[in-house]
Amino acid sequence: MCRAQGGEGRDLVQGSVRKKGARPRGRDAGELGWDDSLYENGGDAVQDGGGPPSAQRGRGERPRRRRRVLRWSATVLAVVILGTAGAGYLYYQHLNDNLKKDDLNIGDEKDRAAESKPNAAGQTPLNILLLGSDARDSAENQKLGGARDTFGGPARADVQMLLHVSADRSNMSVVSMPRDTLLTIPKCTDPKTGQVYPTTASEITNDSLRRGGPGCTVATWEKLTDIHIDHFLMVDFAGVVSMADAIGGVPVCVDKNIYSHTASGHGSGLKLTAGTTYIKGTQALQWLRTRYGFEDGSDIARTKAQHQYMGALVRQLRTNATLSNPDKLRKLAETATKALTVDKGLGTVAKLYDLSTELKKVPADRITMTTMPYVYAGARVRPKPGDAEQLFRLVREDIPLDGKGAKKKPVAEATVAPTDTDDKIAVQVQNGTRTSTLGPVRGRAGTVAQLLVGKGFTQARTDSSAAPAEDRTVVRYPSADLKGDAQRVAKALGIPMSSVKKSTDVSGVALVVGADWRSGTTYEAPKENDSTPSSADALNGATKKCMTVDPNYTW
Repeated sequence: MCRAQGGEGRDLVQGSVRKKGARPRGRDAGELGWDDSLYENGGDAVQDGGGPPSAQRGRGERPRRRRRVLRWSATVLAVVILGTAGAGYLYYQHLNDNLKKDDLNIGDEKDRAAESKPNAAGQTPLNILLLGSDARDSAENQKLGGARDTFGGPARADVQMLLHVSADRSNMSVVSMPRDTLLTIPKCTDPKTGQVYPTTASEITNDSLRRGGPGCTVATWEKLTDIHIDHFLMVDFAGVVSMADAIGGVPVCVDKNIYSHTASGHGSGLKLTAGTTYIKGTQALQWLRTRYGFEDGSDIARTKAQHQYMGALVRQLRTNATLSNPDKLRKLAETATKALTVDKGLGTVAKLYDLSTELKKVPADRITMTTMPYVYAGARVRPKPGDAEQLFRLVREDIPLDGKGAKKKPVAEATVAPTDTDDKIAVQVQNGTRTSTLGPVRGRAGTVAQLLVGKGFTQARTDSSAAPAEDRTVVRYPSADLKGDAQRVAKALGIPMSSVKKSTDVSGVALVVGADWRSGTTYEAPKENDSTPSSADALNGATKKCMTVDPNYTW
């Protein structure tokens, strides 16, 4: 990795730090070698050896062209999902300038999720939002999709995938959200124009990108999932095509011949024969846009096809990391940096390299691809109650979705400090004991409020203005400054910290007594179910699977 800052730089000749202006040791200053640390994950790398050119010739003459091939073998940039990244020292700033940057989160601070807590070893999870936009802001993008009247219009986030890399880098979870998901999009402020977009309820998630940029999509995910997002990467139509071209195609599979086309002119135009095909160019874009022809023709089927494509792209990027063709590798570096829009905290090749180094630590067979559990709402979908929150909780708590590994205990459980100001905490207690088969337990909120008063929370009061129905007892708080108060209330009643949740639907600390506490004065927390919901349709990232073709679209 090279860093063009300060008085030191990364010496790509020997992979070591040297003082600015110092001559490389062990070989002529004009000879550029390579850093084999870039190949820690394998590949048939042939070391160029040390010493001056005369010593090299003593072991057998190598043409200058070969040395240049080896040099470029250390300058691969493949950062869309999982790859390796690096750049020659003189090439570094050029690639940095290719990258487009934007703000990470343009929502209100009160809607932000708390940062991920480190594990016992001090390691912290990584959460990265991958976005595919339908931008039609260039002639190239317009040619690939859309009518003339959409040219220059605001882009939408048609592909949204959250990558969660575990703290110990042993596994990765990928959660896709269908683009037609109806949810609340929070207030966002466009950093370029200052325009404020108010909170909107029941909007489709891909419209979030229109409200000031990718930072609003990040804010939307954080509000829904309460998962803190560290970075985003976004690619548009033209970027998808150019990336597939640069790596020589992405292998995808269909179980029958497919032609995505209807008599009325709908469909992506994708036409493939049964089996595996390496797609690139416009075909790659068609695959990612196809819904008419896959399974039931829904947006969910399209999400599955995107999973297959992304998994195959990962494998291709890793394969291409060991290419010995300098022109192909140069093209890959150029293409990847030009195709990407990233958050400002990820806006250099060096930072992308650092990120990719972390990503490639995860074994391919420990990558789990999922779709957010959903229920239909007319032609749209909504997050499925219970199952969607279960999936988000597993990600928040860094629990592997493949069922391997022990549960990570939330750090917050042991960090709630005792206080002598509990009598200053105002707590609204609501009765949420109603279920689909049972009515609410009369007077339940009052009983628990008195229990809190007896424990020192003298400002606990019942709130009969709301009649929620909660399967599990929960403590909610509206902003970070009240999180500690909410945790103290939970601890006093024996409620687990995983049931303390940030919510802008409340104005202060609110305790909802759920159906799991219909009687008694001692709360018994139900055993956590740490299994991935079956409705998440989990797929191992190393699995090669063929898409099912609708018989009406075969030929």
